[in-house]
Amino acid sequence: MSTVIEAAVAALNDKLGSADFDGSAKFVIEGEGAVVVDASGARASDEDTDVTLTADADTFESMMTGDLNPTAAFMSGKLSVDGDMGMAMKLGSILG
Repeated sequence: MSTVIEAAVAALNDKLGSADFDGSAKFVIEGEGAVVVDASGARASDEDTDVTLTADADTFESMMTGDLNPTAAFMSGKLSVDGDMGMAMKLGSILG
C-alpha cells in the first residue's frame, strides 16, 4: 500500500471520528489507489460502493487539511463524483 493511501486512511478516520455515516463511498486517488469509507470507518480497498469520488493526490490532501471544501472541489472540476450524489453530499458535510 502506498504512503499516500496510508495517510488517506488515517486522515479519513480522524475526520469521521464518531460521525454516523450509514452509506459507503470510495475515494479513488489517481495513480495511488482507493480508500473505502463506510460505517466501519476508512480502509484501503477497491470494493463497490454507493458513490465513487475521484481526485488527484494534491486535491485529496487539500480536502483533508481543510484548505479545499469538497463541494468547491467538485464545482471546479477537481473532484468527480459517480453514483449517489446524496451520499457524496452527506460525506462532504462530515468532512467539511
